[in-house]
Amino acid sequence: MKNLLWLIRWFVGLLFIFSGLIKVNDPIGLSYKMQEFFEVWGLHGFNDFTLFLSVAMNSFEVLAGVAIIIGWKMEWFSWLLLLLIIFFTFLTGYALFSGKIKTCGCFGDCIPLTAAQSFYKDLILLVLILFLVVYQKKINASLPVSWSMAIVAASMIFSVMAQLYVLKHLPWVDCLPYKVGNNILKQMETPAGATSDSMQIVFTYQKNGKSVSFDQDHFPEDFDDSYEYISRKDVLVKKGNGLKPAIVDFALKTLNGSDTTEAVLQTKGKYLMVLVKDASNLDQWKARLNSWLNDYRLLNKNIPVIFVSAEGTKIQEAFPAYTVLNCDATVLKTAARVQPTLVLMEGANILKKLSYLDAEKLQ
Repeated sequence: MKNLLWLIRWFVGLLFIFSGLIKVNDPIGLSYKMQEFFEVWGLHGFNDFTLFLSVAMNSFEVLAGVAIIIGWKMEWFSWLLLLLIIFFTFLTGYALFSGKIKTCGCFGDCIPLTAAQSFYKDLILLVLILFLVVYQKKINASLPVSWSMAIVAASMIFSVMAQLYVLKHLPWVDCLPYKVGNNILKQMETPAGATSDSMQIVFTYQKNGKSVSFDQDHFPEDFDDSYEYISRKDVLVKKGNGLKPAIVDFALKTLNGSDTTEAVLQTKGKYLMVLVKDASNLDQWKARLNSWLNDYRLLNKNIPVIFVSAEGTKIQEAFPAYTVLNCDATVLKTAARVQPTLVLMEGANILKKLSYLDAEKLQ
């Protein structure tokens, strides 16, 4: 029993530490996933708190994993982990059985799991944590109290400080399709062997007081004005394999609405894109970025600077000396975790990607 408890503690603890650290690398990613759940449930008022909840949850996962491994305060952490895994199992179960959310974000964007994989993982963890709850009194701390407290406190401080850092300077590991080294045009290509869902239109009419349904290829031979239209719906005939381009909906448009995506991504030579989702915190970084851009243009006269935003008109007013293009806000949430994010491009290739706070590294 002692060896079994030891194995379970290490497995559960390491899994929670691993899960937490992956999301510590990109807390904004988890906050967006939380917003997705809240949108589905109609709880829009919670969207303003998702980043705080994300930082707190990621830190707790790391802290709890460490506490379980060293056996500190098992009477607390075994129950806290049980409550947490029940909550996670509900979320992954909802994602699986409702079909409204494709992934739960359990391991962030670095290790995407399907809803089914996440749900079954949580069921296994639920059983293992229940085991720890039942036998918690048989688990003794492996370190003195002072050492245990110091290690747990250090894990909490590290988790919080690491997240505060990446919120300003971008994730250390970029697992998204807009990472350095990728070619945006290639990421927009449909993967080889991809098949889409096959749909069929089914019409419902009424004739002689009876409801009659048929698809677009099998209209009744006597179809005429005596058939009264009731409804139509799309019916899935064959499910596709789910393969999609890594990047979808990426489009750059002028402020007049003209699509200029191909023209920009086929630009010869280097150019700098400044990705700004919106103008919400413009006053916090406008002066600093403007000053740096003036110096950058003096040192790199041949490199064009293009602002890309979902609120192009407002950004153009703030930076009238630069080209400004519009882009979908959801796309920019994925491409730029920090606002603004500087992306050095060569054609469609991403050469460098930095927070504006690290702009000096581009010179």
